[in-house]
Amino acid sequence: MAATTLSLSFPERDIAVLTLDDPESSANVLSRHVLDVLEQHLNALDQHRDLAGLVICSAKPGMFIAGADLKEFAASLDAPKEEVAGYSRRGQQLFGRLARANYVTVAAIDGTCVGGGAELAVWCDRRILTKSDKTAYGFPEVKLGLFPGWGGTARTPRMVGLSNAVELVTGGESIDATAASLMGLANDIIAASNAPTDALVEAAIRMIRAERASDDYRRDRELWAFPLDISDTELGFLGATASAYIQQQTKGHYPAPLAALELMLGAASVDLETACQMESEGFAQLFGSPINRALLNVFFLNDRNKKATPALANEKPRKITSAAVVGAGVMGQGIAAANVKRNIPVTLMDTDQTAVARGVQGVLNEVAYNKQLKAPDVKRAVELAPLINGTLSDVELSRTDIIIEAIIEKRDVKQRLFTRVEPLTGDQTILCSNTSTIPITQLASGLDHPERFCGLHFFNPVRQMPLVEVIRGRKTNDATIATAAAYARGLGKSPIVMNDGPGFLVNRLLLPYMNEAALLLCEGANLADIEKAAKSFGMPMGPFTLYDVVGLDVAIHAGRTMAEAFPERVVPAPIVEVLFKRGRIGQKAGRGFFDYAPSKGGKPPRGVDSPEAMQLIKECQTGGPHKFPKDELTDRLFLPMLVEATRVLEDKIVPNVRDVDLGLILGIGFPPFRGGLFFWADQVGPAKILEKLQKYAPLGKRFEPTSLITNLAAANGHFYD
Repeated sequence: MAATTLSLSFPERDIAVLTLDDPESSANVLSRHVLDVLEQHLNALDQHRDLAGLVICSAKPGMFIAGADLKEFAASLDAPKEEVAGYSRRGQQLFGRLARANYVTVAAIDGTCVGGGAELAVWCDRRILTKSDKTAYGFPEVKLGLFPGWGGTARTPRMVGLSNAVELVTGGESIDATAASLMGLANDIIAASNAPTDALVEAAIRMIRAERASDDYRRDRELWAFPLDISDTELGFLGATASAYIQQQTKGHYPAPLAALELMLGAASVDLETACQMESEGFAQLFGSPINRALLNVFFLNDRNKKATPALANEKPRKITSAAVVGAGVMGQGIAAANVKRNIPVTLMDTDQTAVARGVQGVLNEVAYNKQLKAPDVKRAVELAPLINGTLSDVELSRTDIIIEAIIEKRDVKQRLFTRVEPLTGDQTILCSNTSTIPITQLASGLDHPERFCGLHFFNPVRQMPLVEVIRGRKTNDATIATAAAYARGLGKSPIVMNDGPGFLVNRLLLPYMNEAALLLCEGANLADIEKAAKSFGMPMGPFTLYDVVGLDVAIHAGRTMAEAFPERVVPAPIVEVLFKRGRIGQKAGRGFFDYAPSKGGKPPRGVDSPEAMQLIKECQTGGPHKFPKDELTDRLFLPMLVEATRVLEDKIVPNVRDVDLGLILGIGFPPFRGGLFFWADQVGPAKILEKLQKYAPLGKRFEPTSLITNLAAANGHFYD
């Protein structure tokens, strides 16, 4: 493996090229083994006294280095702090050799260059990037509850300025080649080509020759070893503004960005070596923290989801080359746009010409949107227009590989559509419903080929929400599910395969949470306190804001579906029905639990307290206002969700706690820093969960512990076991 993961070659007598290419993975990662091999190669190169330069590149198009080996991180979470700091220092000192070598070092980057890969690159004298859609340079460590530990916080500010470095490190977002060039991270950009490695190496050799002639790289090495040239006033202003922004973005739930800011501010006045030592000490303090563990879990949940569902691993999915969406409303437009963005021709059908025209325009507006212009790019819209076909005719659906229904949420209307469309489909065409609540087996009851029918539930807004529920009806075959899941991945989504059942996965677990919030309100709890408890836990918005965003009409419809399925543990909250009957159905009506003024500048409307809603709430409260402790509000909101999640497992809707956790993170914004619902429950402990549930037992079946909970509590086990 050592010879093929990192190989050394000499295209010219005095030019060395180190090429990364992990033969067992689509990505290159910096494992301990790879670092050992790098050290061996650098030792060997030290013997070449006439070496002019070293180029570090990758043989994988679109992939330089995806960072450190996170599996090794996970295995070391309980390591002593001294050992973690030593691991950090080892990387700094190894990469630091690239900035002390007797030759010019150049990172030749095509594609992903993040984390430890970005750190390796900043220790090189120069960086060349390809101008490709795949090229992305960044430090995402804060998304794992860490900050760079191999010199990224020390070296980067000295190269690109403290303000730029703070933005890169604390934000965790990657930048493209153009932005890297403007910032000073990229010293040259070359056009993308069919042979990017060859072109990059040629450009790097030219750069090495120029640097040897000018000796600029040696002057930069000296400059970047000193403290930063920044006044106390500038330092104070940057610290204040950056800290305020970070607090606003993280709501205080993520400590790593602030820790990184404090580190870089404190290290600005010391030399590079001291800054590296400070970085190692700070890195060790964050490593293995509860939030680091939780965010690593989320990373592995997403990584697991990129692979085929284990039960379908041997089922080869069919390639989808064309799609159709029936229903040109908001959801239909979003699904159609997702196809166009991936260059999949899509037919958008509706029953009204005005709706079709509006739908096609909506798709083009989305796919052609230019962030810089803050408006659709007309040229791009013209280029993509041939990929979208608006129609009123069923016949035009017959030439597509997959048909997705996205019409009104009524079973009889959907079934009539499927009965009409199915005879027009080909022998392998997949028919799907975007239903959010109606059982797939029921919808398939009148079809001749229920084996080629499944649920494909996208979440709104489609452009932002990565989750897709792929739902297997009782007669759906494996080929259909495998193809539908692969198709969703091809759209850049994260599919979770599940069996049929009321509410499927996400809505089945979301409704107990929302309903419990409304029940608390009827018991006398303060609306603002409930909202605050949810947001303090880490939810992106409070439950009543969520009611208004979703729509109380939609919530009532979904609630009735759940009440029919599970009448013994669904207790309707009167306030929701009362507000609905008064026409207070949420943001789309300008009034729900809150009042809303018309939105401006495309921003979502902001809710304000409503005297009418407050009066209706007061009338629904059975015993008058009652002050609930914050911990009790948190328990009441999330324990019913957890209990229902264990029932989802017992009902075999999904096979694994990881499916539940990822589904809730991606589908409702369950706080990633908690690691997922079951991951959070493991931190609390099943025994403690059981104790809490027993406290709330008088409230009814929704707090009754399942066998899974009681068994784990008795065995001192964990859900993730």
